[in-house]
Amino acid sequence: MSCPRIEVDLSKIRRNTETVVRRLGPRGIGVTGVTKAVCGHPAISQAMLDGGAAGLADARVRNVQRLRSAGMTGPITLIRTPMLSQAEQVVQSCEQSYNTELSVISALAAAAIRSGRVHGIVLMVEMGDQRDGILPENLAGIAQQVMQMTGVGLKGISVNFACLSGIAPTTRQMAAFCDLANEIEGVCSPSLKIVSGGNSANLPWALDEHATGRVNDLRLGEAILLGVEPVSGDHIGGMHTDAFTLVAEIIEMASVPPPIPVALIDPTTERLRLVTTSGVSSRMILAMGHQDTDILGLSIPVGSTLIGATSDHLIIGTPRSRLKVGSEVRFQMNYNALMRAMAAPDIEVKLLGDPPTRPSGRTQGEVEHLALV
Repeated sequence: MSCPRIEVDLSKIRRNTETVVRRLGPRGIGVTGVTKAVCGHPAISQAMLDGGAAGLADARVRNVQRLRSAGMTGPITLIRTPMLSQAEQVVQSCEQSYNTELSVISALAAAAIRSGRVHGIVLMVEMGDQRDGILPENLAGIAQQVMQMTGVGLKGISVNFACLSGIAPTTRQMAAFCDLANEIEGVCSPSLKIVSGGNSANLPWALDEHATGRVNDLRLGEAILLGVEPVSGDHIGGMHTDAFTLVAEIIEMASVPPPIPVALIDPTTERLRLVTTSGVSSRMILAMGHQDTDILGLSIPVGSTLIGATSDHLIIGTPRSRLKVGSEVRFQMNYNALMRAMAAPDIEVKLLGDPPTRPSGRTQGEVEHLALV
């Protein structure tokens, strides 16, 4: 079996999706499965749909095109505002897109007219994350202009938290966002189909005792894929945290070499020195490095120490080990490590668990308890 590779348990992704869908459903909130961390991998995306996700979303047109090439015909939303240069491709591959710029929406409208379609527009509102979005005071005016355009239709509004700022939303912010939905409907008349209240960082808010107001959608990627809440990194009760495993092969196993005295001409280079190898009697070098993943996002085996990494070598120290050259070492990954590993050209993706299906219908079972632990 080739290395490095990512082993993906599709059944755990499906069950994670089922868990959040069943828990959020009674609160009137649907789940959109976000596929950007897995580069729009068709089987992983289908596992989300099999678990009850109402649709899929991605930030890159190439990933959406990958899904379409695999035969996926359901609704897919582009959740990063489109590039002007990709307006035609967005209209051809996505039912709707999140937007912040009128010039881009105009280009989407023109592309939609040329192709005989109506492209859905969801307006992204800036409410504190400081990444992207329309200021609340400008939202109504932009919504009115979208309503006057041919080729596009205003489908809803959305908000984002904890991506750039790393700060989870407050109940007050979410109430203000719901008020904006009411305001837009008062100005533009038709009801909004989508009021998307954020991403995986919004799960604690969505699962709390309070009312969730107008929010009827959450965009979930990290929670489904890794079973954790992004801001705290806490495990979400009832969710699998090991759906993805990164496997690397040892290419050298030897005693730790003695340190070489180094005269540091520039004191600032002190920070570049490797960690101490005190207590480490041997080291293993694996055929994987910074070019493959975020090394600091890997779970180092218990009892071992991360000595360092280069572009294509990962060096781990261990007090004792029965491993040898050719042995495999397994790692769990955080979200950043997963994203980079899935995009790395030299890492194979191996699918495990139940194969994806296309169910004719879904039944709602008993609601499972879901809590952050």
